[in-house]
Amino acid sequence: MKTKIKDIIYVGIQFMLFAIYLLEVKNLRYNLPEFIQFILLPFIVAGIAVILISLFQLNKNLSPFPSPKENSELITTGLFNKMRHPIYSGILLLAFSFALYQNSGFKILISFFLLTLFYFKTGYEEKQLSLKFPEYKNYKMNTGRFFPKIKFQTK
Repeated sequence: MKTKIKDIIYVGIQFMLFAIYLLEVKNLRYNLPEFIQFILLPFIVAGIAVILISLFQLNKNLSPFPSPKENSELITTGLFNKMRHPIYSGILLLAFSFALYQNSGFKILISFFLLTLFYFKTGYEEKQLSLKFPEYKNYKMNTGRFFPKIKFQTK
């Protein structure tokens, strides 16, 4: 399968944002109380766990590009049973939590850029998945994009 230029652009921007996230701008710092930083630690660990579990569940279907691999299959079990993009969810949880933990306004800003990128990247990715997997439309209706869909029951 030939990699599409849009795939390369999305992944390039993503890795550029990851690299920029590692930088720090000193005059965009603030101070949160220590107890709030302590509360953020489980969220950081949860973000890492969600990323690792999702990577493991994708297994041979894993690709850095939004277009599905030629020989891939649609994964709808595990974390993918509740959300369509748990790797991005884990990255966002980690990025925002760590930014708050570090008292870094700059990292929060980059986290918002990541959220925006992931929103558009997943839109493109879902179009590609819908073309490859006819059942994706139904899967999409029943699961949340980044977080589990809240379903309200009516009587």
